[in-house]
Amino acid sequence: MYDLFDLQNEDKKNASVPLAERMRPVSLRDFLGQNEIAEEGSLLRRAIALDKLGSCIFWGPPGTGKSTLANIIANSTSGSFVKLNAVNSGVADVKKAVDEAREKLKLYNKKTYLLLDECHRFSKTQSDSLLPAIEQGTIIFIGSTTENPYASMTPAIVSRCRIFEFRRLTSEIIEKALYKAINDKKNGYGELNLEVEKEAVKHIADMAGGDLRTAYNALELAVMTTSPDKDGKITVKLRDAEQSIQKKVLSYDENSYYDMLSAFCKSLRGSDSDAALYYAHRLIEGGCDPILILRRLIVHSAEDVGMADPNALVISVSALTAFQNIGYPEGLIPLSEAVIYVCEAEKSNSVIIAMNAAKEAVKNVRDDNVPAHLKNSVYADSDAKHRSAAYKYPHDYGGYVEQQYLPDALSGNVFYKPKENGYEKTVKTIRQNKGIKR
Repeated sequence: MYDLFDLQNEDKKNASVPLAERMRPVSLRDFLGQNEIAEEGSLLRRAIALDKLGSCIFWGPPGTGKSTLANIIANSTSGSFVKLNAVNSGVADVKKAVDEAREKLKLYNKKTYLLLDECHRFSKTQSDSLLPAIEQGTIIFIGSTTENPYASMTPAIVSRCRIFEFRRLTSEIIEKALYKAINDKKNGYGELNLEVEKEAVKHIADMAGGDLRTAYNALELAVMTTSPDKDGKITVKLRDAEQSIQKKVLSYDENSYYDMLSAFCKSLRGSDSDAALYYAHRLIEGGCDPILILRRLIVHSAEDVGMADPNALVISVSALTAFQNIGYPEGLIPLSEAVIYVCEAEKSNSVIIAMNAAKEAVKNVRDDNVPAHLKNSVYADSDAKHRSAAYKYPHDYGGYVEQQYLPDALSGNVFYKPKENGYEKTVKTIRQNKGIKR
């Protein structure tokens, strides 16, 4: 039993824990967002309820519930749990966890879940030390990562896990979570004489970029740094919210925002670098995340410039990488350079025309067997190997030789048709020199 001093110490301890941690859900009932993954009747939810969850990887942006869901699983199943972080855990830590899991499985028939944060940071050696335990079922691996596991993790691990992709939370979900924190008497601010204006909550939710942890931190900072009035009431206003999340309220309404974004995109397509620069920086000054501008720039590099100048895509992606590494405000320089390059580049929409034509063919053609001479012959019988021998190796013919690649049902179809713009003229010349008729 706690005495008075124990209770006071517990209150102080709870108050020192960040709001985001205090408000972390402990059951699926309280989990917010990610409905495709965690909604009633979903694969993951059924697996948790039946205690039949296999190894999996949670992949998505920060603050979207990856670690929270992993902890909920830890509280909802009957196994033992070991939690490691790939940043500060080595092979010895993995080996210890696996050895203990093997003993528990042998002695008590009790399975062990290994929760690994930042799992993309695991080296190949660390991953290899974990692989046999996953294969044998000694442990059930649950990794969480902000990086694409298909690109950043050992393929052998990824192939043995189910990947669950987490999405950024909507502003509505974040608002709901903030109001819950404001009114929660145990873990939030329900015991305080506190009022948070509606505009302040909405601003934090809108500016958090889908990251609930960022939103909680902003609310906590606003509450902690706002002085109570003479009656002891704390009132968090819009200006407090702006300062706490370090982003001013958008200096345009929602309709104007989408109009300006549309104007930016059409200026890129229309080769007006002055207008595109203006709208880009008008949006950013108004509160728009520069990353959004860069994403649109990358899309237009492929959609509107495309093969007329393939370097446009390279420069746009480089500008995104530069901004992510440099940050604001210097990162706006490569952003501006990329905007100008995409605007001034020759334009061609042949890539998107080819893509749509190929997708349409995929939908409509069912008899799309791979031509015999293109089939894999490694595990084929002798007859299939004989047919595969008909394949002409292009390098034996100077780099190109005429032969059928599309299935019979699509033979003769042409999806990509280069235009007369920029680099595409070179593509046409290369095709002519090789004797390619399409």
